[in-house]
Amino acid sequence: MNRNKYIIIGFIVMSFNSLYQYSWNALEPLLRSGFDVSLVQIALGFTLFSIFSSAFQPIGGHFADKYGPKMIGILSGVLSAIGFLGTYLSPNIYVFYAVWSIGSIGEGILYGIAANLAMKWFRDRMGFATGIVSIGFGLGSAIANPFIAMAADYKLVTLIIGLAEVILLPILLWLSDYPPKLAGQAPKQVILTAKFWLIYVSFVGAVVPLTTMSSELPILGKNLPQQELIALISILPLLSGGLRPFFGYIADRLGIVRTTLLLNVLITIGAAFLLVDLVPVSTVLIGFAGGSMITLYFNVAGEIFGTRFSTVNSGILYTGKALGGALGSVVFAILYTISLQLSEIYTVICGIIGVIGILSVIIMSPKQTRKVQ
Repeated sequence: MNRNKYIIIGFIVMSFNSLYQYSWNALEPLLRSGFDVSLVQIALGFTLFSIFSSAFQPIGGHFADKYGPKMIGILSGVLSAIGFLGTYLSPNIYVFYAVWSIGSIGEGILYGIAANLAMKWFRDRMGFATGIVSIGFGLGSAIANPFIAMAADYKLVTLIIGLAEVILLPILLWLSDYPPKLAGQAPKQVILTAKFWLIYVSFVGAVVPLTTMSSELPILGKNLPQQELIALISILPLLSGGLRPFFGYIADRLGIVRTTLLLNVLITIGAAFLLVDLVPVSTVLIGFAGGSMITLYFNVAGEIFGTRFSTVNSGILYTGKALGGALGSVVFAILYTISLQLSEIYTVICGIIGVIGILSVIIMSPKQTRKVQ
């Protein structure tokens, strides 16, 4: 069987998935003016995405691991399209909240399926294969964002994206499948281990700087020239997605958990540059490490707990992205209204938590985190 086709399917699915997260910076000003709402009100839309995307990923992962990814994937593709088509039709912010949440459910399940097509079929090169699939999670937005930024309003772009998704995603998911005879720990065993919760807390902390940069870059960079800000909005997803195979390749050799630690350190340094008002440097460093970090946390779960139930196990871990999403969007926005410096210090502290958590996992399991032979 030619397993390479699953890399292609996962890559295209990820490209559409990225529009929910990494196109938010481009969409947010259009949505804010179109619905005539405040920064905190529109930031709630990103928080809802983080919550629903993450909360339903383990539920979808359960069905994907038990019955295969095909049918749950097709349903999720339709839900993802509803998020954009529903936004096009939304008469007010409250309807937008509802349809964006529905679309986020589909996006979350599809993210887990796409990543696990690589993890399950390429257990021998898990970091690199997952990295290839995850390029799409930055590249899709890097292509779309300049066009979104030039749009007069959100209507046309959400209509085009929604129509493309409702046509293409069900076809791609119909062609997907998982390999048989995989080994690994069941979720009920995994969630009882201290190691899992250290990974979880670390993931939440590391996600905050990336979420802040993904959702609040127009605010952090408000004093930058407009063209520079637009360039950064496009560079962020390009760096986030484009470097995932590189860091996956490194992880297959250095070790997945150790490479994740390295990325968390880079993210924390990037967050610290906000304290000295170097937003472009911060954007580049967080983009450089952030997307690869999220991908590798999936691999951390697969490496330590096995791949038989990896869609649901990584889905449970991914609920940390909901918490990190809320901490990095709404909580950051609230702190920002109090003090810019306070919000920046808060972002750095969250990055440090990410470093400490994954370092603890390395100390607890030195054999499991050694260099891959």
